[in-house]
Amino acid sequence: MNLKKEEIEHIAQLARLQLTAKDKEKFSHQLTAILAWIDQLNEVDTETVGIGLKSDITNVLREDFIKPFSDTDTLHQSFPEKKDNYLQVKGVK
Repeated sequence: MNLKKEEIEHIAQLARLQLTAKDKEKFSHQLTAILAWIDQLNEVDTETVGIGLKSDITNVLREDFIKPFSDTDTLHQSFPEKKDNYLQVKGVK
């Protein structure tokens, strides 16, 4: 199974990558090899394989609690941009 140019371009668009023609050719071969390997893995019989690792190790979790933050004046003074009583940050694209 060889990936078509349109499929590579679609994957690049989803990943927000700008690829050159040389990159598209290179990634076409690499992704095709990866998909062939995944197909090979899908053929493995896993019906008799147990789930997870067996271990006596457990997570140690602390109790979650709310701790009020009282030094808001210092925080507001040190923050570069403010609007009303809020800290203003740049948007994420």
